Amino acid sequence: MSEQTKVPGKFVREEMGEMGKAIGLLISGTLVYHHCSNRNATLLSLLSDVLIVLLSSLAILGLLFRQLNVSVPVDPLEWQISQDTACNIVARLANTVGAAESVLRVAATGHDKRLFVKVVICLYFLAALGRIISGVTIAYAGLCLFCLSMLFQSSTGNTVLNRNGEILD
Repeated sequence: MSEQTKVPGKFVREEMGEMGKAIGLLISGTLVYHHCSNRNATLLSLLSDVLIVLLSSLAILGLLFRQLNVSVPVDPLEWQISQDTACNIVARLANTVGAAESVLRVAATGHDKRLFVKVVICLYFLAALGRIISGVTIAYAGLCLFCLSMLFQSSTGNTVLNRNGEILD
């Protein structure tokens, strides 16, 4: 029996969560793209703008809550991530960098001719694309494709079919 038949509401909540992540990521990416591309600003100015807005919003909300005698049950200074989560993030980053480094090392030695040709073609394509379109536009297009793939996966569900077209558990 699959998870969908065991707990009907769980599958729908997970699907909506993935859709929400994709839409939130797309909205955030759109704002970053607008800030960096249309305003010709840097990521540092974006970061400072975000911090200024957050700090001023928190200050205004804090003053408003004090005036209305509203107690806030959660202290943002108490928010922390667990040590396992931090280690997981660093491990994934290290694995990604290590995999990219090993692919480039194998391609640079010339032992794998196909990999070398693939890397050269990919780098040449990216260099030509970078001359035509700005890097921010390329990053935004990649983000849009990633969000579309997340939306497509959440809408179709992650089902595995056998050769006869039957759903496997």
